[in-house]
Amino acid sequence: MKRIFLDNAATTPLDPEVMAAMTEVMSGTYGNPSSIHAEGRKARSLIEAARKTVANYLNCSIGEIFFTSGGTEANNMALKNAVRDLGVTRIISSPLEHHCVLHSLDAIRATGAARVEMVRIDERGHVDLEDLRKKLAEEGGKTLVSLMHSNNEIGNLLPLEAVAELCGDAGAMFHCDTVQTIGYFPIDLDRTRVSFLSGSAHKFYGPKGVGFVYVNSDNIIRPYLDGGAQERNMRGGTENIYGIVGLARALEIAAAEREARMAEMWEIKRYFIEQLKSVYPQVAFNGDTENSHCKVLSVSFPESPKGDLLLMNLDLAGISASGGSACSSGIDVGSHVVGHLHPDSKRHTIRFSFSHHNTREEVDAVVSKLGGML
Repeated sequence: MKRIFLDNAATTPLDPEVMAAMTEVMSGTYGNPSSIHAEGRKARSLIEAARKTVANYLNCSIGEIFFTSGGTEANNMALKNAVRDLGVTRIISSPLEHHCVLHSLDAIRATGAARVEMVRIDERGHVDLEDLRKKLAEEGGKTLVSLMHSNNEIGNLLPLEAVAELCGDAGAMFHCDTVQTIGYFPIDLDRTRVSFLSGSAHKFYGPKGVGFVYVNSDNIIRPYLDGGAQERNMRGGTENIYGIVGLARALEIAAAEREARMAEMWEIKRYFIEQLKSVYPQVAFNGDTENSHCKVLSVSFPESPKGDLLLMNLDLAGISASGGSACSSGIDVGSHVVGHLHPDSKRHTIRFSFSHHNTREEVDAVVSKLGGML
């Protein structure tokens, strides 16, 4: 049975060109990049070339890019170091952030080092910019705003430039979780003032276990992981060379094919919405289906006796989807995002997330198979 993969917000398949680039490094570049001999210098050159690729994509300095194990580490590093090293005593965020941000905020709050405030979310899941403006105008000490570029469960997009401008005008720092949008949207950090930004390779057809954090050069922070002098003394531990090379190659391909990929995903997403509405008129969509990432669609189905088994039955039918974020899949805790937007709803929610590899035929198959599951 050929499976239909509609969980691309959780992860994406490794691009064959990326795999080839990584395999070449695995087989031929075994030196430690901290060593000064030829093998070490070769490994170091690959890492620095990858750093330049990321910096060019973001239009920032190579000295502002640090490789990490992924988005979770990058977000933890930005939030916790901002409090520890930069004197941040107030963080403004939203209740719809990824759990790695929310749990980091819980840990910060528990230390008493900074207080955390939540900005209002409107009925469609967008950040209320007027409420953010009011909060920024209040006296509250050195402030960091932490908001994600695209919600990983409902796909809503943050007006990145507008939020950056609000933060800049108020003298606040701005951390943006861009894990879902790197490789899909152009981001120009020379024009858009951001203090910290995070990315993860496996969201744009690269390998798992590698990502990066952008740290604006104005922010002088100490290492998050202590060890050797790797990553310019900012992250101890021997670098994941082939992962870093894979990240850079995946980003190069994503940037080159961005417009074509986005057009294909929008076509699939809109077709899926049309087919669902036509066959199952009682379905509802969470968030703003247009002002959102083409990759993500959150669908709520009417309450039914079979609803609790919907995700499992999809899997048995060869369809991979998610009940919310991947971090909650398989655990019956529900989606904190959908729960915040619709606290009294008893509907059953599935997140379908697309790639440029998906087809109309796959959509038709999913819509057809859903009939016996509802």
